[in-house]
Amino acid sequence: MRRRTLLSLAAATSIGGALAACGPAVTGKDPGADAGSASGTVRVGHVPSSLFAPLYVADAKGFFEKAGITLELTPLKSGQDGIPMLSNDQLDVMIAGFSAGMFNALNQGLAFKVVGSMGISPGDPENSPTALEVRQALLDDGSVKTVADLKGRKIAVAGGEGATGGYLLATMLEEGGLTLADVEISNLSTPDQEPAITNGSVDAATPSAPFSTSMEEAGAASPLAVPAKGVTGTGVLFSETFLGAELAQPFFTALAQGAQELAESGPQSDEVYQILADTLGQDIEVLKTSPMYSYLPDLAPQPEQLENMQQVWIEAGQITEKTPVDVSTVVDTSFAEGAGA
Repeated sequence: MRRRTLLSLAAATSIGGALAACGPAVTGKDPGADAGSASGTVRVGHVPSSLFAPLYVADAKGFFEKAGITLELTPLKSGQDGIPMLSNDQLDVMIAGFSAGMFNALNQGLAFKVVGSMGISPGDPENSPTALEVRQALLDDGSVKTVADLKGRKIAVAGGEGATGGYLLATMLEEGGLTLADVEISNLSTPDQEPAITNGSVDAATPSAPFSTSMEEAGAASPLAVPAKGVTGTGVLFSETFLGAELAQPFFTALAQGAQELAESGPQSDEVYQILADTLGQDIEVLKTSPMYSYLPDLAPQPEQLENMQQVWIEAGQITEKTPVDVSTVVDTSFAEGAGA
């Protein structure tokens, strides 16, 4: 029953924006059919990344197939690209990073629910998949010794300050008593951050593994801070229609089974690395040397993180409404509870 769409990160970057602009036919589902109907098809928008390993592992190991689910995977450039598709029932599920735009969409009346979490920061300075990498020359000459010394400096963030990376940066800047307003944000894709660090056009960057590892091995930068343990900025969203679909719980349970196949910390199994390499088109040896996020076995949503994100983006002027969204109206914990039962 399964039909898988396996795309490399490079291919997804070039295709994702075009797909996000398309209508219901983008998933190959009959536009007249109900979402999550007896056809067994679940349309999932995702940002291709090892950050969302539970999705790929659950797919490769047949957990969705055993639940009678056929996946239609739609690659997205960012989580923000998928919000309109999710709200218009062009997607049933989105697995991606949260953004200020997500809160703006909620304020504008678009409907969807946060039902689960994805990668959670381990908080280990020696083994963090995301880090605040500082240009090596600034560290070597003593210009930057602590996070506080980054005040007024230019920092590269994929998607800018209103993206997941902007929130992660804000949590790391807190260590030095700084906020996003105290630094200059340069919106650069993760692959473009190492060249910018190398040529000196930015002073620091917030890459995820394996790009952070690459910077360090090249001698271009070294980590000055990492997100604290428990910090997360990504998760699982369901459309309002799919919330009541008969396949909603089986889908989430299969996804959680994928998370349970992952090691809590440290190296993954060779099977997991091979699945990620095959799915994402990345070199398996690079994946093996790159730190990974941890995952809750039931992928329970993290409302306190959503509260924190919203506050950071309101203060940064990225959320248009100054009155915070009531997070309790956005989060649905029932699917995680069902997966853990």
